[in-house]
Amino acid sequence: MGTLRRDMLSTLAIMLRSVCQKRNLFGLCRFNFCQATQLPPPNRSDEIEPSNGEIHVVSPRIRLGDGRYLAYRELGVPKEKAKHKIIIVHGFGSSKEMNFLAPQELIDELGVYLLHYDRAGYGESDPNPKRSLKSEVLDIQELADQLQLGPKFYVVGVSMGSYATWSCLKYIPHRLAGVALVAPVINYQWPSLPEKLIKEDYRRKLMRWAMWLAKYSPTLLHWWVTQKWLPSTSVIEKNPKFFNKRDIEILKMIPGFPMLTKEKLMEEDVFDTLRHDWMVAFGRWEFDPTELSNPFPQNSTLAHIWQGFEDKVVPSQIQRFVSEKLPWIRYHEVPDGGHLIIHYSGLCEAILRALLLGEENVSYKPRLSSTFVF
Repeated sequence: MGTLRRDMLSTLAIMLRSVCQKRNLFGLCRFNFCQATQLPPPNRSDEIEPSNGEIHVVSPRIRLGDGRYLAYRELGVPKEKAKHKIIIVHGFGSSKEMNFLAPQELIDELGVYLLHYDRAGYGESDPNPKRSLKSEVLDIQELADQLQLGPKFYVVGVSMGSYATWSCLKYIPHRLAGVALVAPVINYQWPSLPEKLIKEDYRRKLMRWAMWLAKYSPTLLHWWVTQKWLPSTSVIEKNPKFFNKRDIEILKMIPGFPMLTKEKLMEEDVFDTLRHDWMVAFGRWEFDPTELSNPFPQNSTLAHIWQGFEDKVVPSQIQRFVSEKLPWIRYHEVPDGGHLIIHYSGLCEAILRALLLGEENVSYKPRLSSTFVF
């Protein structure tokens, strides 16, 4: 049996390598598996330095109803004085330490309170072995209630953190003051996506491979993403197949993908968190986002999608289709933007002005009949 298993693993590895080489997808598969919002170097006042020289970050945490702990950090104006309370949902491989680069003057002027938190299993939050679309929403709702944010709050979901935001629109629309989805992921299993739009998209095939491995052979997947013949994170971060020019410039100024290193992926808890998060985001959903009802019928400026036209991770053509199916969501497009638009200068300000003031920045108005070739 041992020989048979080794032969099967070898055969699967050869098949995977052959498929990926045809598309030069070794790095892309690994990038998609560990798609991240980049983290700035922590600059925390609550760091504790023990005598052995190690740094431990201690953040405030709440205890959820199921006993898990959820870590968070608060920015902006004091909660008690805030006119607008916004929960930021980080992406895959990221944490509450991600920056939301809005000008402090604007935050003070508008009275904005920002709440960042570590999703289950990330950063300083406990993992959730029962993670689901609903569990992500319940975590957000309980966090808001325990911190007394009031009956309504805003949610901004970044990259893969957007699946939690879509789920908020489905399960707790009555709690939402407004939402923004920034470079939101696309699930190729959504029934509404037309076959002609996704048939030749190599990302779809790659997602199927990765989902099959994550579900039926996590041991093989773990082995695969930690192999020496896979490109290093430094190679991925410079590869124009994954990032456009602006993204690559951004990556020169930020640390990159801290959870994408082979060393971190070797850790069982890190790998399991990423695998479970991936399976929820790209597995079968209980709903199709394109069929959601408008929770803000009295105001047409409270739901937004922000997309990079040159995003090589989430195709803008598919994002446009989704937004067209949901006319109550305002669609904004960064003409020369890739997947890392959340880090672009001026974008967070534009997000706040659109979400809180209803202002439309013409620079991000989508161009008609534009096609980006990947």
